[in-house]
Amino acid sequence: MGKELVARQIHDLSSRCNGPFVAINCAALVETLLEAELFGIEERTATGVRGRRGKFEHAEGGTLFLDEVSDLSLSAQAKLLRAIQDLAVERVGGTGSHRVDLRIVAATNRSLLGLVERQLFRPDLYYRLSGVDIRVPALRDRRADILEIGRYFLERHRTTRALRLSAAAADALVAYDWPGNVRELERLMERAVALASTDVIELDDLPLRVRGEYATTLLPSIERRDTMRAWGSRYARLVLERCEGNKREACRVLDISYHTLQAYLRYPGSLADAENAARPAEGSVEPVDSPDTANSRCVPTAVTHTSG
Repeated sequence: MGKELVARQIHDLSSRCNGPFVAINCAALVETLLEAELFGIEERTATGVRGRRGKFEHAEGGTLFLDEVSDLSLSAQAKLLRAIQDLAVERVGGTGSHRVDLRIVAATNRSLLGLVERQLFRPDLYYRLSGVDIRVPALRDRRADILEIGRYFLERHRTTRALRLSAAAADALVAYDWPGNVRELERLMERAVALASTDVIELDDLPLRVRGEYATTLLPSIERRDTMRAWGSRYARLVLERCEGNKREACRVLDISYHTLQAYLRYPGSLADAENAARPAEGSVEPVDSPDTANSRCVPTAVTHTSG
């Protein structure tokens, strides 16, 4: 979800930006080594063990980012709580503690409050961590950011020449659901940089899982030379189906008037039918929002024709 990117942005925009940013994946911590990793260990604590600072000391004057904090065991949570409560750490094998000056940012992909209610997360640690709650939506829920983030990763991973996305490749990226969120997008851009043979990343340069749905939907229509009117008709029917036949709801989703929706629904969806219907029947209505209909959205309008 880009949690670490958000944490880094918080760090970079804070008064601690000149200090270190230290990230640790709590899910990867081994229970028996947790204290040494977080708080450090003194020299000669055991045979062959060299003394070293822990993550808390490494983050002195900066930010400590605890990713996937919900994956810590209850005993590990108790140890973390004491360090956060006192802002003091004691190295393994040490005889005293010393204070640390840092900001702590914790992240998780699960509801901590839900885990508290199920007694899987300590309530005292939850309330200690929940000073400011920032919810980061999944990448598929902020599609307007996909291309900007993608171009950032293109620039970040490029070697010599500048690369850009073709219109079709950009559309495919926006249409994809990104189950792996920002990490998946970064890996995909890194792959595109490595495999691109020109300065433009085309649709065929993207993995099949990304371009599959887009190509399946668009390319056959391009080969059939479908018109925009045929596209609009099929899309209107699809939205109406998803709205369970509720035309008013379909008007709201499509942001068109009832009059325009009716015209789209009357238009044939296939190329053969479209060619047969090239000459509009007398009294037919073009699917275009006019100034007169723009203010009558979702209002049923009867269209009649009289002759003579």
